[in-house]
This record gives sequence, structure tokens and C-alpha cells, in this order.
Amino acid sequence: MHALKNTIAFAISFAVSSAFAAGAEGTLEKVKETKRIVIGFQEASVPFSYLDANQKPAGFTIDICMKIVDAVKRELNQPQTAVEFTPVTAANRIPLLINGTIDLNCASATNSAERQKQVAFANSHFLTASRFAAKKASNLHKIDDLKGKTVVSVAGSTNINQLNKVNVERNLGMNVVSAKDQLEAFLMLETGRAQAYVLDDVQLAVAIARSKDPAAYVISDDAFSKPEPYGIMLRKDDPAFKTLVDRVTAGIYQSPEIDALYKKWFQSPVPPSGINFNYPMSPVLRNAFQKPSSSFDPNAYVQ
Repeated sequence: MHALKNTIAFAISFAVSSAFAAGAEGTLEKVKETKRIVIGFQEASVPFSYLDANQKPAGFTIDICMKIVDAVKRELNQPQTAVEFTPVTAANRIPLLINGTIDLNCASATNSAERQKQVAFANSHFLTASRFAAKKASNLHKIDDLKGKTVVSVAGSTNINQLNKVNVERNLGMNVVSAKDQLEAFLMLETGRAQAYVLDDVQLAVAIARSKDPAAYVISDDAFSKPEPYGIMLRKDDPAFKTLVDRVTAGIYQSPEIDALYKKWFQSPVPPSGINFNYPMSPVLRNAFQKPSSSFDPNAYVQ
């Protein structure tokens, strides 16, 4: 009976929180009333969103989100608004956004049609395709090379959905396993518990650059997808907040500021280890910045 009461209490609490989060007040009113804004971040999604040497959230997406936070403070005329950070995973970030626990998800979330049924996205801040990493010695380069192999990806990610889809469509008989986060997934590849690791290509490049032996790995020629957009997630049906977020992000992307931010995180030594990922901005991403969009359709960014 006690457990049942707790379950009912939690359900009521979740419903109330959800109603408040998605209600007419919107995020700006919520922040105004509570005098705080809560940022969801991922602890190991370098260089988009991670914990630095001082255990503080840092990264490319975090920097963009802090520009949004500054704009919220100006909009509300509340310079003392507190900024709080809550760690999230690929599996729980959408529920935590919907129920009002976080106000922005500032990491490396793929903007997809399925997710737009649940949340809204800011103007896209990156484009990347799903590929796999493998050890060079394994001689795996194409998706069809993965037939019968153990392949890992991150639970709750777009990547694992794409991996499962291709596995079924091509009848490859892969043993698809899920990891809780990127660190665990790469460790499985490193220790031989998986022969391949499926993730967004930029994040695979980062993981390999940070590994003990970068020369031991290769990224696949084949991709599981077209270049897909990353976006900062916010709650649906909140036009005032979406307008502010889109105004801020478009302003950054259409100015020299985006070049400085990009070079800081992808073409310069990145803390805490000082590795330079040497990952130049692609032409398709530069084009996306010139024409900001929150579309989930990869074709919207290649025209």
C-alpha cells in the first residue's frame, strides 16, 4: 500500500509538473517566476557538452546555450537569474524537458521528425552522419562488413535506431548491444567486447583522437544516414521562447562569432587534455549557418 501511494504521488507530481511545463505560461514565465533557468547537459559528449577538469559543464553547445541564457535575462530584465545545470542521458533528456526538470537540452541531440512530435528544436548548430568506428586490424570498412558482428551504440540515441533498422533491412544478423553513454561504448570497442561502434562521425573522430592509440582505429566509409542536424531542444508549443531562441542562434550563426566558436572547439586545443580535433567546418554546415533552420529534414541543409 505504501508503495502504491508513492506511485500515485509520483504520477500526480509528474502530471502537475508536465502541465506547468507545457502550459500557457511558457518557459519565459516559468523562469521569471522561479528566477532560475535549468540547462540539461551530457557529461561525456566532447566537445559539445561535457564536464571539464573542474567538473563544470563546457562545450560548443554549452557556449551557444549561455548566449540564449543571456538573452533570457535581458528579455525578463532579471540579470540575477540563477543558471543551474542538470546532467542528462540520451534516454532521459526528453522526459526531463517535457516535465519541466530542465528548460533547455544543450548537448548533441539529433533533430528528427519523431522527436519533433515531443519537443521543439532551435536552429541547427551541427550536421553529422552516423558511421561506425572499428579497429584497423579488424578490416571493417563497409556496413555489410558488420554481418554477424557485435556492434555497440548508445541507448536512446538516433544512432542505435538507425543501426537496428539497417540490421533488419539488410538481414546482417548483427548482435546490437547498447551502452549507457559514449564512454562505455568506446570502452567496449577498445576492449574487444564489440567489433564496431556506431555514432555520429564527428563524435567518433573526437573519441578516437582522445583514445590511447588513435592510429589503431578507422571510421567507416559507409554512412547509416545523410548528414543530419543537431539542435538544442526546448519544449513544444512555446512560441515566445522559440522565437527568442531562434533569434539568438540565427544571430550567432550569421555572424563571425560562429567561426570563432567553431575554431575554439574543433580546431584548437580543447580542455582538459589539450587535444586538437582538427575537424574543419564542412561546406554543408557553413551553408546551414548562413540559412538558419530548425528543420529535421537533412535535405533542407544541402540545397
